[in-house]
Amino acid sequence: MTIRLEKIPAHPVVYMRRIGAYGEQNLKLMHNMKEWIRHQELWNDFSTIYGIAQDNPATTPSEQCRYDVCLETDQTFEDRAIQSGALPAGTYLVFEIPHTTKDVQRFWASLADSLLKEEKQIDKSRPVLERYKVVLVNKGLCEFCVPVLG
Repeated sequence: MTIRLEKIPAHPVVYMRRIGAYGEQNLKLMHNMKEWIRHQELWNDFSTIYGIAQDNPATTPSEQCRYDVCLETDQTFEDRAIQSGALPAGTYLVFEIPHTTKDVQRFWASLADSLLKEEKQIDKSRPVLERYKVVLVNKGLCEFCVPVLG
């Protein structure tokens, strides 16, 4: 696992949203978004997709939890399945990890210790961004961008 600090600007995105309990349905949404991206001929080695859990399931009823799958692009589309927005800008601690269930679980389990070690405090006003750069996914990697203060 590699860790680095990164300032992420408010990149424009298009996204699909699902409302409901987090889980396997989020994976289905990711699949649907990837198919839409391919259909629009936007899939390439430079594509970046984000998965964003907008709500904390500990404080938001599961049936109201929002999960967005986003594509970084400044293009606009006339498509009811797609919404436009922007990534939440700010400073993030970026964790590059193997894209496996075990490593993702290990990341979440060690996050508090990693923040302490890096002397960073999470910014609870912004969500954690799951970032999938095609060039990294092809190498079996993904990133978690954790919003931090300062």
